[in-house]
Amino acid sequence: MVNKSKHILKTVFGYDEFRSLQADIIENVLKKHDTLVIMPTGGGKSLCYQIPGLIFPGLTIVVSPLISLMKDQVEQLTQMGVSAAFLNSSLSIEEYRRNVKAVKAGAIKLLYMAPEALLRANMLTLLSSLEVDCLTIDEAHCISEWGHDFRPEYRQIAEVRGRFPDAVCMALTATATPRVREDIKTSLGFRASDEFVASFNRENLFIRVVPKHDPFVQAVEFIEGFPEQSGIIYCFSRRQVDDLYQALENRGYSVRPYHAGMSDRDRNRNQELFIRDDVQIMVATIAFGMGIDKPNVRFVVHYDMPKNMESYYQEIGRAGRDGLPAHCLLLFSYGDIQKVKHFIDMKEGHEQRVANIHLNAFLGFIETEDCRRIPLLNYFGEAYSKKECGTCDNCLTEEKDLNDVTIAAQKFLSCVKRTGERFGAGHIIDVLRGSKAKKVLKFGHQDLSTYGIGEEFSKKQWFHLSRQFIQKRLMVQDMEFGGLSLTDKAWKVLSGEEEVLGRLEEERIDRHTEREAEKDYDRDLFEILRKERKRLADRAGVPPYVIFSDRSLMEMATFFPQSDVSLMDIHGVGAVKQEKYGPLFLDMIREYCRTHQIEEHPKGIRKKPTEVSPSIGKRRHVVVGELFNSGQTVSNIMEKFNIKRDTVLNHLFNYFQERNGIIESNEFLSLSTVSPEQKEFILERFEEFGIERLGPVFDALDGKVDYEELKILRLHHVSRKGFSGTVAESISLHQPLTKERAYDIQGEKIAFVKNGEKDSSENRKG
Repeated sequence: MVNKSKHILKTVFGYDEFRSLQADIIENVLKKHDTLVIMPTGGGKSLCYQIPGLIFPGLTIVVSPLISLMKDQVEQLTQMGVSAAFLNSSLSIEEYRRNVKAVKAGAIKLLYMAPEALLRANMLTLLSSLEVDCLTIDEAHCISEWGHDFRPEYRQIAEVRGRFPDAVCMALTATATPRVREDIKTSLGFRASDEFVASFNRENLFIRVVPKHDPFVQAVEFIEGFPEQSGIIYCFSRRQVDDLYQALENRGYSVRPYHAGMSDRDRNRNQELFIRDDVQIMVATIAFGMGIDKPNVRFVVHYDMPKNMESYYQEIGRAGRDGLPAHCLLLFSYGDIQKVKHFIDMKEGHEQRVANIHLNAFLGFIETEDCRRIPLLNYFGEAYSKKECGTCDNCLTEEKDLNDVTIAAQKFLSCVKRTGERFGAGHIIDVLRGSKAKKVLKFGHQDLSTYGIGEEFSKKQWFHLSRQFIQKRLMVQDMEFGGLSLTDKAWKVLSGEEEVLGRLEEERIDRHTEREAEKDYDRDLFEILRKERKRLADRAGVPPYVIFSDRSLMEMATFFPQSDVSLMDIHGVGAVKQEKYGPLFLDMIREYCRTHQIEEHPKGIRKKPTEVSPSIGKRRHVVVGELFNSGQTVSNIMEKFNIKRDTVLNHLFNYFQERNGIIESNEFLSLSTVSPEQKEFILERFEEFGIERLGPVFDALDGKVDYEELKILRLHHVSRKGFSGTVAESISLHQPLTKERAYDIQGEKIAFVKNGEKDSSENRKG
């Protein structure tokens, strides 16, 4: 059976080896042992029932609540030559009857069904008359009342198992705590030995949590790093989805919305556009993405805080399913907690208690200063063996990136205490900065010794610091009213016993960490193959990844296969796809290799492409930079690579960041459309704020000049100044504060602590 499974893995699915646990799970199912599988999104769950389904002589039923998953998987299986069908409410009456007829005739090996379709009396009667070898329950966490998505109809599925006495039962889920797993096994009558738990660690996901202060600007700066790549932005409410979608579309992004307030037709159309690579970005509520197997999602942004760890894990799991690097950004504010708690408070009894437990666990993940994978994996019952993962913001932060912010912390904590430990960060910051806001004057806080002692930082910087002080457990925030109060740890800081290290500015998102698999492929050949894949997909009415995945195309553009045998070595190329698409793709690869004098590189012998074409073996931004420096215009480069102007500007700046010069040219000024006065103002702002982040300049202009214009003038700026005096020197960060004194609290006085000796003065500031 093992050899047969491996043969199907290669000839049908095009994979050389099973992933972790897949072979053991398949063997267990083929022995007709009921099996519970806990495997992360993108971990290869579907193969665990698809391969047994092709080996069993009878029918395999797959129960799923996700209509999009059924459609997606049936399309993929059909392309591989597998007889599969689905039954759900999305089908017309004629389509439904046609599929039922095929099932009756024994022409279907894998049948996907919605729970309500399975539970109909006439359907149970029909299926009971057939040879059913396997009953698969996907999204099995829906069975458990302790799960985050309990569905009563799933309990009924457990009850109808008796209708299929000869069928092995298989339950699968990507997110289940140990308690939920026990509940699933008890409900379905599984033995403890029939549980397989794969690691929840998705190593290719770069995880980052950033304090939210200007979410739109933060989101735009992030997605600018992924030109022409697919991504999802999750929002808490429908209104937020609509507002963000409109704002992004107004700035020229390829974007569509998705939420429950839209018609089914509009939602389905937008989803199809995204799946088929006709739209780059989806702005959606959490309903989007369930069951979608789109492998090339390169980023996920949480514009608002998810309600729990399961939701967060599921949603970031929609990125990087092809195993290539993907980036996940969570914008977090303590105000988001109030939104989540509002919905929790609407629940009752047991359900409310469970929701609060889930929320508190998620806050622990957000506020940790350790590796983020430790609390994330611990939540799902998995111990993370390393201290650092190297792919989360906390692990990527080095000691040299931190400043001594002890005095800033002492000022802030002193002000919290003097105002009575009942106000939020906004009010504390107004007092520190000497604001004459009504609320400050109303409570007489202009008379406090801490009034006006924090003018060295902007309001934005103080907010950034305050969130770090909460994360460091120097303060706690009242979840209902938002007031801040001091912890025992705060008093050690106030007395000068402990230092506080932190960031004065938000760190720039660094997404340059790439795997070798992404670095060495020929970009030009990849683009040629990608366009042909899109043409074939459109003609067949299927998503492009159903033809070949990005990973398959990258391997073709790395190893340059020139025969049927070598093409079959490429990841994801099985016998049916080889026969259907092999001749066309091989012809294109051979022609490209003839033109560029490239020889085939047998897979397994890692060898960089021959340096004949200037683009071969080089990353696209290097090629663009060199072409521009050789005299090519931006328009020429756009035409050569069939890319947008914005993408060329991004490539040129990435080229410059790697310490490459950009020739001084009048072209950037010719592309600019703003007035001479505005140009001068913008260039002065680059001198003031630096060139790494466009957000501060965008804010200084009140959003009246778009990001593409700012990119043009930034390139003009750096081409004039060269590298020195720009990236390294022109970034205007506040220098670390000198620790000459520290604040302690003694009645109405502030005592200055230095070398263990104290001197005090009334209401001293500074």
